[in-house]
Amino acid sequence: MGLHLKRALAASVLLASAAAYAQDAPQPGIAPVTLGSEPYVFDTAEQHRIKVSVLVKGLQRPFGIEFLPGGDLLISERGMGMRILRQATGQAVLGERIEGVPVPAEPFFSIGIQDIKLHPDFARNHWVYFTYNDPTPRPADTPPNQRPAKLTLMRGKLENGRLTNVEILFQGGISPALGSRLAFGPDGTLYMTAGGAFGETAQDLSTIYGKVLRLKDDGTIPPDNPFVGRDGVNPAIFSYGHRDHHGLMVTDDGVILNAEHGMNGGDEVNRIEAGKNYGWPTYTFSRQYDGSRGSPQMLAADIQPPLLLWSPSIAPSGLMIYHGDKFPQWKGNLFVGSARRGETPFTGGLERVVLGVDMGDVRRETLLTELHQRVRDFAEGPDGLIYVATDGNENAVLRIEPVP
Repeated sequence: MGLHLKRALAASVLLASAAAYAQDAPQPGIAPVTLGSEPYVFDTAEQHRIKVSVLVKGLQRPFGIEFLPGGDLLISERGMGMRILRQATGQAVLGERIEGVPVPAEPFFSIGIQDIKLHPDFARNHWVYFTYNDPTPRPADTPPNQRPAKLTLMRGKLENGRLTNVEILFQGGISPALGSRLAFGPDGTLYMTAGGAFGETAQDLSTIYGKVLRLKDDGTIPPDNPFVGRDGVNPAIFSYGHRDHHGLMVTDDGVILNAEHGMNGGDEVNRIEAGKNYGWPTYTFSRQYDGSRGSPQMLAADIQPPLLLWSPSIAPSGLMIYHGDKFPQWKGNLFVGSARRGETPFTGGLERVVLGVDMGDVRRETLLTELHQRVRDFAEGPDGLIYVATDGNENAVLRIEPVP
């Protein structure tokens, strides 16, 4: 077993011990909501009345959603495969799982397929890209809540309800399996997050973990990546010092943003720049799960500060800037998903951030808190409405629209 994996597994043992200790005390939490068939109507701070409809529920841990041309919605079910929610913008009908998507032999929540993204020229080439945690042999001393795997970038052609020509484009070394995200830039390059929550992995430039990666659409390395040609450095690395980042997007003018989990607090949205260090684990705003500081210092001269910060934690997942016309008061706002707030189960929602000069936050609001769902991903539909995937007790897809 490699040194980094040993450190990661040791860290996992400490976290598991802390969790076991915490279980001796009464556990916090709010009773989950069973989503009904009738739409919910809520007031919000600037848009005011919105209607939230449940399109489907009972999925298997939805992780990523992506609209296909014509209004169908592609859904990745974490570790299980993909489905199409047909006519998601109208009378939605859930299809069967898509054939040809690889599925691991041993079920485990962090193994198998993760995020999905369409090639920018999907209408012509039908390529669907996805991240996949490819399981590796499990050492005897692996904690039960960890599973080693190789983070893999794959793609296949989606035609006639099947995925064909599936191929591996890029693969990392062995690491505890975490979540990952994909985003294409306006120049056609592909960005991918690789979590590095344990040990010093995020500062080790020989490994892809704890990094934002930048690749060509065929999985090869762009020659202008910041570390190309440096001995002992993985040339796919674009930025480093990241923990576990479940949000990633690139704006139309090329600004790259990620959403990153701290430990207990210290969740961040970062503006990602080539070759820059974002601090984890040496510099962090996080706190340990017992409330102590995550690091002696939070910033240093060569460390990039977060663009946005949350403490306590919101468990961020997904990123989007709204561009449509259906919610005029939300146009240009940043949205960040939340699985739960402050380590309290069933307190998730959808964070809305009004951006000001240089993407500074002016106002914040949390939407959908009344539904007590874990928001995992979301997307702006071709109809200008917002579609939200939740995981947890309901595993649903919701549609948000304005009330006339």
